Amino acid sequence: MTRVTLNWYIVKKIFGWQYFLIGLITRGLNMHILVVEDEIKLAELIAKGLAECSYTTSLVSTCKEASNAISESTFDAIVLDLRLPDGDGLELLKSWRNSGFMEPVLILSARNSIEDKITGLNIGADDYLSKPFSLEELVARIRSLMRRQASEKKTILTYSGIELNLIAHSVTQNGNPVDLTNKEYSLLEMFMQNQGRALSRTVIAQKIWDSGYDIDTNLLDVYMSRLRAKLEIPNQVVFKTIRGIGYKLE
Repeated sequence: MTRVTLNWYIVKKIFGWQYFLIGLITRGLNMHILVVEDEIKLAELIAKGLAECSYTTSLVSTCKEASNAISESTFDAIVLDLRLPDGDGLELLKSWRNSGFMEPVLILSARNSIEDKITGLNIGADDYLSKPFSLEELVARIRSLMRRQASEKKTILTYSGIELNLIAHSVTQNGNPVDLTNKEYSLLEMFMQNQGRALSRTVIAQKIWDSGYDIDTNLLDVYMSRLRAKLEIPNQVVFKTIRGIGYKLE
């Protein structure tokens, strides 16, 4: 997986002032986009345009690489081609949705019939853009997905008697306050935002501890033990250990 960021002034020379000004407007968003595209030159072109708008971009070219990427990192959106060397992007998208992966997905494909678009959207795509395409339109559509995701985000998350209030930064269980540290709260929020999805140790570490986490330590296990002690009651398992992967909110 290739991660791409780009110097603003280099991109200005490549794409001109128009994209440079768009980037100035959206600068600082620091969103991470996964581009699944097997045409290398096209993928690099997309990455350069997104980097100019302050998006960090990771590039993969196969279904297998894409699945590995979302199990190892967190992404704010995915740009997905359909004709990939090792499979169909629609089947890949279907498997993601069935597994509980709900991040925004924009299909970018040469399949441009109405039937193709309806199929993609019904399977779970959030948007569909046909090739050939305008890079400016692609950036605008991704930005729209980001706005939509932010506006639809719930402020109160619930699970089996547990209620997490994102505004008040508080947690209750069956109406009783639960005292959590900041890290414990962040962990719980991540699991409640991804109910039913197995989260790998790497994904959790990147989201909660960023680059300051040593994957070989048992720090995550310590925090999970603390969460279990505070939230699990007799005959009710909240957090399930997925051997060889990580944890899952049952």
